[in-house]
Amino acid sequence: MISGSQSFFALFSILGLLERVSAAPAALPEAQRSHHDHAAKRGGTCAFPNFEGMVAVQKDGQNGGWAMHNDQQCSYGSWCPYACKPGQLMGQWDPSVTSYSYPGSQYGGLYCDSNGNLQKPDNNRPYCYDGVGTVVAKNSAGSNVAFCQTVLPGNEEMLIPTDIGSGSSQTLAVPGPDYFAGTAAHYYVNPPGVSVADGCKWGDDSHPYGNWSPYVAGANQQSDGSTFVKIGWNPIYLDSGFKGTKPSFGIKITCDDESNCEGLPCSIDPSSSNVNDVFSSQSASGAGGGNFCVVTAKNGAKANIEVFGV
Repeated sequence: MISGSQSFFALFSILGLLERVSAAPAALPEAQRSHHDHAAKRGGTCAFPNFEGMVAVQKDGQNGGWAMHNDQQCSYGSWCPYACKPGQLMGQWDPSVTSYSYPGSQYGGLYCDSNGNLQKPDNNRPYCYDGVGTVVAKNSAGSNVAFCQTVLPGNEEMLIPTDIGSGSSQTLAVPGPDYFAGTAAHYYVNPPGVSVADGCKWGDDSHPYGNWSPYVAGANQQSDGSTFVKIGWNPIYLDSGFKGTKPSFGIKITCDDESNCEGLPCSIDPSSSNVNDVFSSQSASGAGGGNFCVVTAKNGAKANIEVFGV
């Protein structure tokens, strides 16, 4: 299985939060611009449009709801990524970018042109669309759990919120092979009880949540219908003062039909193991020394990422 999912492993070895650099994107071909979508001109910025499926994040910051760092604005001549409701993916990015490389990997969302108009780069795609639907987040802990997805294409901060209530479940936004440059979805899994307002933003090491959460997860589907699902330790957590403290919750991957899943068991249970331990016969170590495991759900089968208290 490891050799078969080599590209998935490689992706999560290189995925990291890129420097937040404001770069001028390539101009869009005139035929790809949608001139009926306008934003209010406001001091050289484009306002968040609230088009169908879009979700405003960090609305009190300078980003004004766009899925950007809270001190960034959607300025004239820039790309402005956005979040979509749970289970859905952003459907717009610079169509000329076909590989995961900087700076093109930041050119997601809508383009705010020099006149303050929002340009839709691909009129054949909706603003937001359903993911493949093969991965469900389940919460068996006593409080809500915030799954925070990174923005890609974009600055790769964990700004896209999915809040799962205690005893509830939610289909995650998992991309298929047609998503931007064939990339996967990447999530930070916060401790139970942390709100999406606190967990789905760039924070600091005063609390073990947000980018300091103990666990990360990821998923994507290949053209043959196989879905790769990963859980692992967050290398930022391992490189902090939190490393000496076991989390109060665990995480595991399960499948409704185990006959269609390879890589089970795949779990992290602090009640019976140490920090950075993973229970799997096929565990591996990724960037920053964080250990992880991967399950392959074949033939369109569904997998679950379950959070539980310890």
